[in-house]
Amino acid sequence: MISRRNLIGGSAILAGAAAVSSRVQAAGIPEAAFATSPAMQPPLFPSSGPDYQPVVTLNGWTLPWRMNGDWKEFHLVAEPVEREIAPGMKAHLWGYNGQSPGPTIECVEGDKLRIFVTNKLPEHTTIHWHGMLLPNGMDGVGGLTQPHIKPGKTFVYEFALKKSGTFMYHPHADEMVQMAMGMMGFFVVHPRDPKFMRVDRDFVFLLNSYDIDPGSYVPKVMTMADFNLWTWNSRAFPGIDHLVVRKGDRVRVRVGNLTMTNHPIHMHGYHFEVSCTDGGWVPQSARWPEVTTDIPVGAMRAYEFVADEPGDWAIHCHKSHHTMNAMGHEVKTFIGAEQRDLVKPIRRLVPDYMQMGSAGMAEMGSMEMPMPDNTLPMMTGFGQFGPLEMGGMFSVVKVRDGLDRNDYKDPGWFKHPAGTVAYEVSDLTRDAPSRKSDTAPGKRTIEVTVVKPRMNSHNGQH
Repeated sequence: MISRRNLIGGSAILAGAAAVSSRVQAAGIPEAAFATSPAMQPPLFPSSGPDYQPVVTLNGWTLPWRMNGDWKEFHLVAEPVEREIAPGMKAHLWGYNGQSPGPTIECVEGDKLRIFVTNKLPEHTTIHWHGMLLPNGMDGVGGLTQPHIKPGKTFVYEFALKKSGTFMYHPHADEMVQMAMGMMGFFVVHPRDPKFMRVDRDFVFLLNSYDIDPGSYVPKVMTMADFNLWTWNSRAFPGIDHLVVRKGDRVRVRVGNLTMTNHPIHMHGYHFEVSCTDGGWVPQSARWPEVTTDIPVGAMRAYEFVADEPGDWAIHCHKSHHTMNAMGHEVKTFIGAEQRDLVKPIRRLVPDYMQMGSAGMAEMGSMEMPMPDNTLPMMTGFGQFGPLEMGGMFSVVKVRDGLDRNDYKDPGWFKHPAGTVAYEVSDLTRDAPSRKSDTAPGKRTIEVTVVKPRMNSHNGQH
């Protein structure tokens, strides 16, 4: 799924974020790797250097690198991309190396990095290494710490990784437009000690959002609050990968937020511990149990749990509008309104008109109505028991016994043991537990104590 395009050779003009040495020009620019498939790619295990458990990016991949002496070299290409938000909808975005978000950069504490950035956008750009400790001239703020990277030019960033943790990258040039168009990526730095903070499975994804009208393909870059697509790694449910976990594994989930609002990420079935923030690892003694962790704008959080309870456990943003697709913000509420008398006259003007919303919106989850071009149903997705009535920031943590160590394939829906699924009670008089307080069928005696309020003699109040 990963291809390589040799965009520019060693003779290309380099304008460095810091001075570009002759040794870099002599070595040439590393070939750039590209991927366009929305399928999650296998983890990229290190072939040399310190050992670590590599991360898996939901609906994404890890950027390959080459060693040049003691420098680890990467090549990012900023360019227009086409991203499938979910089956049935595509968006024309800006990203890196064929996708939005760009590929995950994965390194080890103490590594010396050389990251080449080629600009194939129609305007200038930069890259800011969000959360990283590095020389000021490598911080990537256009006009402040470096010249902008003009279209067709390549810059190089060089710095050593001072600490491990969970970080991001994104532009700091025309930031409102470029981030609204999808320019961002994850940056993971593993501890140099392979035993420190080791887990069995390590998932990463970025929170992002878009405002794309049905039938169109390009996001509205001026939107500040009324987004209609809430996504993980530029994917909306049911297009978001499931998090497949082997029973007994210690699991880490890393989340970065580059939207315009906070997101309370909630996972069913488990208590977890927040183990890493923007500033670094949380000591074991300072962690606390949660089932929901709120991720502020521009922040990263990582949490961990031991997968000891098999099942299909929902994971989602707990802002209910963020688990919907293609939200219309001016839709009227018709709950309780009788519409049947209006259907016939309206159908004379609009033959395909359907009454909806009188009894809530759940009926939308099971409908397969004709859709406008290039958009998604507001409520969609099916599980083994029927419509899930979800969208947006929603996925499933699938904990299974018997998986191989690095098996991330979807195992299908969970086979519940007999007697462990909620069921319908058909005969309440027979099935409901008896109440000793009942004196006759349908009648109960209830004792209450009534206390009359007394008058306050000082102010005349009760």
